[in-house]
Amino acid sequence: MQIPFLNLKRQNIQYKEELLQSFESVIDSGWFILGDKVAQFEESLAKYINVNHAVGVANGLDALSLILRGYKELGILKKGDEIIVPANTFIASILSVIENNFTPIFVEPDISTFNLDPIKVKEAITTKTKAILTVHLYGQISGIEEIKKICQDNKLLLLEDNAQAIGAECNGVKSGALGDAAAFSFYPGKNLGALGDAGAVTTNNPILAKIIRALGNYGSDEKYKNKYIGINSRLDEVQASLLEVKLKYLDVETERRREIADIYLSKIKNERIILPTVSDNKAHIWHLFVIRCNNQQEFIKYMKENGIGTMIHYPVPPHKQEALVKYSSLKLPITEAIHNQVVSIPIYSTLKNIEIEYIIDTINKF
Repeated sequence: MQIPFLNLKRQNIQYKEELLQSFESVIDSGWFILGDKVAQFEESLAKYINVNHAVGVANGLDALSLILRGYKELGILKKGDEIIVPANTFIASILSVIENNFTPIFVEPDISTFNLDPIKVKEAITTKTKAILTVHLYGQISGIEEIKKICQDNKLLLLEDNAQAIGAECNGVKSGALGDAAAFSFYPGKNLGALGDAGAVTTNNPILAKIIRALGNYGSDEKYKNKYIGINSRLDEVQASLLEVKLKYLDVETERRREIADIYLSKIKNERIILPTVSDNKAHIWHLFVIRCNNQQEFIKYMKENGIGTMIHYPVPPHKQEALVKYSSLKLPITEAIHNQVVSIPIYSTLKNIEIEYIIDTINKF
């Protein structure tokens, strides 16, 4: 049996007719940038997250960068301010901070959840700290109530990197509505994936939303009148129309992911494998199912030999990347240990029961 880590063909084929109809409607409209399809998806996304504003952008990194840039334009953030970031994350979270001339302060995760450890966050705050960028890694919200309290007590912005957790909830509030602003990625492999690059920002701040929209449109909120030094970062009509179709099915797909995760958690029984920890089922949408194994490379080789695709998210921590060499001397032992242990196994809504059982049986025999 051959089971790829992710099967996007199978994932999207189930909506093929609706996607084609939506694509044709864009062609027939003759309007391809900043039209009705983008406006409709922004409205649908804002309603789904339960916020007042959603702004479509080109990708998830731009979403993060434009949030930070927006706060600079508002005068709330300035060059050199410290932004607390997870040491254990995809590099995009860090790049957005550096790109805006802020100082990233790397904070270690709670090893049981992979997310920011609130205790360590509190210890990292200085007089220069102005914001906390929390990442709901692998699709799980954790420690957010403690982090919100820290932000309130210290008058800090709470920003969400929600690239992996759309649909997750904490006390009835969806990720993307837990802080001051949130960034979304609709990269094809995400739970809500476009058929190309796409992203969005959500916020309840109307002024921030207006500035971000202008910044992503060459700094213009009126044609040929440029208020800011902007960039070109616009969600296009085609991707917006496709995302509108797929958003309707997101909750159903999420429940299937949760069902698969529950099966994995109850049936994978191998002392060499450390399973992920989840305290609240609603707080995790299982973008990834990430196990830990001290024999990481041996396990990956074994799974490949048995026809099962795996991935490492992520093989090199940000502070050890060549691009961030100035941070290479940081001592972040938990983060480094995680990156040497984690392996992601297949979890997507179109996995068949026979494939799930085969994955479990193969892992149990490792």
